[in-house]
Amino acid sequence: MPEILERDVDLAFAFGHHLHCLVAQLPVRLRRAEAGYAIEDPDAHWRVVRSVLDLAATGEQNLKKLHFLMLPEASVPFARIDDALGAIDRGLRASTVTMFGLEHVPLRTYRALLERFREDNGEALELVRRDVDAGDVLGCPVNACCVAVKESTGRLRVFLEAKSHPFAGEEFIDEASDLYRGRHFYLFRSRPNAFNFMVLVCLDYLYRNVYASNIRRIIDHANALYFSSRQTLDALFVLQCNPKPEHRAYRDVLSGFYGEYLEDTPGVREAVTVFGNSSRESRIEGWTGVGGFGVSSVVIGRQHKLARFAGPEFSTDDLAGAPLCRVRFGDATRLYYFNLPLHHELDPRSTRLPLKIHRVMRPATDGGWEQVPGVGQHQDLVAGV
Repeated sequence: MPEILERDVDLAFAFGHHLHCLVAQLPVRLRRAEAGYAIEDPDAHWRVVRSVLDLAATGEQNLKKLHFLMLPEASVPFARIDDALGAIDRGLRASTVTMFGLEHVPLRTYRALLERFREDNGEALELVRRDVDAGDVLGCPVNACCVAVKESTGRLRVFLEAKSHPFAGEEFIDEASDLYRGRHFYLFRSRPNAFNFMVLVCLDYLYRNVYASNIRRIIDHANALYFSSRQTLDALFVLQCNPKPEHRAYRDVLSGFYGEYLEDTPGVREAVTVFGNSSRESRIEGWTGVGGFGVSSVVIGRQHKLARFAGPEFSTDDLAGAPLCRVRFGDATRLYYFNLPLHHELDPRSTRLPLKIHRVMRPATDGGWEQVPGVGQHQDLVAGV
């Protein structure tokens, strides 16, 4: 199983206030390449990504309160990583976290990227060096994500993770062409206001073998964090380019994560899980299975008591009786802006800040984004105590 590496980050989140997240559900079109998959039209795709970064930088209305910006798996052309980091560094406000997936690159390229950002990725680089020393793997494709943390001081820190579990299109009979399996996940611990979060790539959320699973490893680590410091895992972000976002395996893992069926799991009880998928216009060359992209979602424990709601852009449910509450978004190309709920108190004297959808935006004719009329007007999704 991958190692969990803890990193302290300086994010000046306000005490007692909820945080805001923008999920960009964008189309991702991938073709087979020498190293895994590449973006079909990188220039056109970059223009869409750049429009989201520009919107976040402009900060119209309450977008100035943005804390987490989430782009899909494999959504940024590797040749544009410097452009993306430059736009984040110049445009986004301090105490902002941006997560995005990179198109596949060979392991030697990923290793060079870790060396470039060695200050924040030293342990991850050492794990890759061990793999390189143990076999001829430098040509293996890597599906990686980048977490760009702009600290309260304005300093930009860059963290890199490689996906640990491939989907069918990333596995081959010829092992030398198989996807490289990442060896680490980061657990980010915000200071001075404690807020702990992790970022995974798609099927890393589901992966297991006969001995262990990624999610069990995360739960155990979060429980240890709770018992040693009374802190918890507050948010888990999952970047996806997934044509089967509602496969039954997700319900199984989510039920185990939030259910506490066999033991207490205080380390993850209040965690918010955010799945950010690509939109229905996405495609992966060679994929012929049944399913569809989109359906990004936000999942929280059942104690939050989300009201039942069904609209054209999003709805709420409990995944057919699972011990959780879910906001299920649609499958079109959209930007979803909402708040991450705080710790829930079943006490009428306390302030019960709900999960609210602040804005839903769609592509505009000028290449920018416009608000979907009548949707996302601070819609309250709490049913009450």
